[in-house]
Amino acid sequence: MRMNKLTRWHRLALALAVPALLIAALDLFVFPLPPGARPDPSGAGQSTLVVLAEDGTPLRAWASEDGALRHAITLAEVSPLYLQTLQHYEDRWFRVHPGVNPWALGRAAWQWARHGRIVSGGSTLTMQVARLLDRRAAGRSLSAKLRQILRALQLELHLSKDEILTLYLNHAPMGGMVEGVEMAARGYLGKPARELSQAEAALLTALPQSPSQLRPDRAPARAQAARDKVLTRMQTLGVWDAASMADAKLERVFAPPLRAQWLAPLAAERLRQEARQGTQPPGSVIRSTLDAGLQARLEQVLLDRLNTLPEKVSIAALVVENQTLQVRGYAGSADFSDLRRAAHVDMVRGLRSPGSTLKPFLYAMALDQGLIHSESLLIDAPQNFGGYAPGNFQADFSGPVSVSEALQRSLNVPAVDLLERLGPERFAAQLRQAGLRLRLPANASPNLSLILGGGSTNLEELVGAYTALARGGVAGKPRLRAEQPLVETRLMSEGAAYIVREILESGGRPGAPFRESEQRIAWKTGTSFGFRDAWAVGVTDRYTLGIWMGRPDGTPNPGHFGANSSAPLLRDLAAALGPQQLAPRHVPASVKPVPICWPLGLAEASTAPAHCLQRRLAWTLEGATPPTLPDRLQPGSLIEVAWVDAHRQQRLRPDCAAAAQASPERVELARWPALLQPWIEPAQRSPQERWPWGPGCAPRAPRGDALRIVGLEPGSQLRPAPGQHRIALKLQAVGAQEGLTWLLNGQLVGQSEKAGAPLLLELSRSGEQTLTAMDGRGRFGQIRFSVVSL
Repeated sequence: MRMNKLTRWHRLALALAVPALLIAALDLFVFPLPPGARPDPSGAGQSTLVVLAEDGTPLRAWASEDGALRHAITLAEVSPLYLQTLQHYEDRWFRVHPGVNPWALGRAAWQWARHGRIVSGGSTLTMQVARLLDRRAAGRSLSAKLRQILRALQLELHLSKDEILTLYLNHAPMGGMVEGVEMAARGYLGKPARELSQAEAALLTALPQSPSQLRPDRAPARAQAARDKVLTRMQTLGVWDAASMADAKLERVFAPPLRAQWLAPLAAERLRQEARQGTQPPGSVIRSTLDAGLQARLEQVLLDRLNTLPEKVSIAALVVENQTLQVRGYAGSADFSDLRRAAHVDMVRGLRSPGSTLKPFLYAMALDQGLIHSESLLIDAPQNFGGYAPGNFQADFSGPVSVSEALQRSLNVPAVDLLERLGPERFAAQLRQAGLRLRLPANASPNLSLILGGGSTNLEELVGAYTALARGGVAGKPRLRAEQPLVETRLMSEGAAYIVREILESGGRPGAPFRESEQRIAWKTGTSFGFRDAWAVGVTDRYTLGIWMGRPDGTPNPGHFGANSSAPLLRDLAAALGPQQLAPRHVPASVKPVPICWPLGLAEASTAPAHCLQRRLAWTLEGATPPTLPDRLQPGSLIEVAWVDAHRQQRLRPDCAAAAQASPERVELARWPALLQPWIEPAQRSPQERWPWGPGCAPRAPRGDALRIVGLEPGSQLRPAPGQHRIALKLQAVGAQEGLTWLLNGQLVGQSEKAGAPLLLELSRSGEQTLTAMDGRGRFGQIRFSVVSL
């Protein structure tokens, strides 16, 4: 009996095991779960590649291999209002049925039998997921419906209810290439699924019923009607009250085209390319450091300006947060849809000539090397540096200028002069170490043209270097992803950064009042040769901003340069960023204001009163007040020995006859550098230098009188001929050597390597005029005249 009993149990177990094994074999080998049936918490393999802003806002997405735009999320990332609407409207018994609803299927079968066609499918959410995952279960035939039922039962066997619901959230068709509630919420509504309102939740619940006909960007009226039907149902079921439903129905359904929702498309493309080259898996999410709101404002500012520019001109902009070096705004082009402007070219990374934007770094390095302070005397006059003769952008010269004036006005000659003394190789190497690499032509080495744009760099490296002005002299590499390492290098001292920023922001005047209501921004412009590139870079307490404007193909864009094109746009962008908290500006311990004297450049406290011809207040570094840079034309000290008579009325020479009778006294005079002599008025010179010479004691080769202008008498009043609006003159300079430069009111009007070449001068404005002729030895001639009735 015992053996028979065991045999019966074995037979029963075998009878149960065989069907189970058969079902398992069918489930695993004949009818396995379709691909994608198991939710992946990471989203990889379910999502298309999506690039997000820092807050999760999608910037741009690329279709996955199955052609869908999908952003995988979890239940916790979806608004409870949407989950409530979905389950009450689509499948109220979802949490209790085994994958199919027998009552709903029976109703559908009876309707089919009665009408001869399928009236309602009786589908549950699980069956809809089965249809989405298995294309052979997606039809409306009886065999497709049977396959759908089997798939639903299989899904319920393998997955939890939450896992099945998650599959629906990520695969529900939402129109066109869009799948899933998150991508639909972002694309149509501009918000994440976790922030859906009742009306928005109802809209996205209705959309999968007929995705192609209910798209809110193409059929807003039909979409709104379908949404209202869902809202009415929620009210009828007693889930939501009538008052809130009435308010929800007042919301208008509208969505712009999906492509118009893209933000920072070139930044997103860059991150996608970097992911391809690295270890980023396909079908994943890349989170950037971009601020979606700031990016939208940035793009709008660029678009507003674009309409005023020629059709092939583009704009690039970059906004970097100083503290973190994270990129908050990135526009590689102004309008990604405008092919006329080569909008697909990312000019944030385009290599172009930086023009004068490198000058702040030069002055900072010179400060750190002890060559200058903020008010050091520099020479803005025609000079030749071994065959390189730079001019200023406006082709005029100002004579004596301070470091602050030269930097703020972006004067070229003082910058080239300073670079020669610092050394172009050292300048380029220090920039390269800090991440700003100047690309030179093949086989070329750094030279004096670097400071005027003789190399090439890009907006990203330039902005990264400018962050040093707000970060105590430490430059950094901008970061597009938070996980990228923080790359920092000291470019200048904290004190030099403070002084240069003060110059660019307020003119570098110690003690100058600052109105707290103003937007504090230290900015610099640049224009490359031939008007190819117009730059503006600005530094605020929180951000460093950069603007590039030009044609991506490198064609000149005459009339557009940094000051008139990029600088106004920079100010507009700074204003669009909104008010920023003004951090207290602390003067570094190494920086002190010190009164100094021109022309010697030394501290007033260490300068004899007679040698202090002009007093200024300078920012100094470590208390150093370096002297004025050595005179190139007249080497030696700027203090000259002079002889005067005992009554201090005449200048003498020790070897002249008058000196033998007058018992000359020896005095020391402070002189101006030779190249500045044409600009120095008598009142600016030492008193003794203005005294008349004693009889027979005039210098043998007076620098100021050795060159004489002929063809026009001093003090002349010129009038045009009747009916004419111009006056033409032919002038010559007698006694000039080693080339000749002509300046009219400080502006260059002629230059010749031959000292005797005449000047053909046309006058077109009335008023007092000053004409100066200078030769290569620093000698000059100068006459003043006036023009009337022009």
